[in-house]
Amino acid sequence: MNGVPWWFCQGLPGWQGQPLRSVDAHGYIAAALPLRQVLGCVVHASAAMLQPGLVQHRMGQGLIVGECTGGHSARAQAVVDLLVQAGFEATQSQDIRRDIWFKLWGNMTMNPVSAVTGATAELVLADPLVRAFNSAAMTEAAAVGALIGCRVTQTPEEPHTVTARLGAFKTLMLQDVQAGRAIELDALVGAVREIAGYLQVPTPTLDALMGLTRLFARGKARYPA
Repeated sequence: MNGVPWWFCQGLPGWQGQPLRSVDAHGYIAAALPLRQVLGCVVHASAAMLQPGLVQHRMGQGLIVGECTGGHSARAQAVVDLLVQAGFEATQSQDIRRDIWFKLWGNMTMNPVSAVTGATAELVLADPLVRAFNSAAMTEAAAVGALIGCRVTQTPEEPHTVTARLGAFKTLMLQDVQAGRAIELDALVGAVREIAGYLQVPTPTLDALMGLTRLFARGKARYPA
């Protein structure tokens, strides 16, 4: 439920309908599910799968829904209305791609760094070297976003400050590693690198983050060889 979805680059200038291979390697999803039938969504909630079929909701009710191509629509509003009736804090977005990118920008470093180190969020941010590493990766991602209409106006320190206030919590990726589940590395980091490569934007910090996390996860059988 995090990161870049398979349809994210459809409609971008020059993308020419090719699949985003990091999240839809052979274009199977794009071929089976036409973009006109898709609504995007950003989830602002915390939950954990305790066992198959049993999910524990911990906090947050926020859902942002929007058309993949942007703008408001009656069908998106109908979905929002149903979600509100069900108890969610749902809103419709004018630009769901930008909302997706902004959430990605905030958690794309914290998740893999915590997974590799086993550290909770406040420990990651308390180390000045790791904090600076995260900021460098976020700066690279912001440069990519600016070229695809997903400009980030914050500095990395702003989400760092917010996250630090949350105290000692385990990211979802760290929870996945500890529970023996596969990690969502491609959607969080791989897709950003793929888009950056297409745009010829260098991402040395993201490259290091991807390589280190991939190597760690393969050793734990949490990422395919």
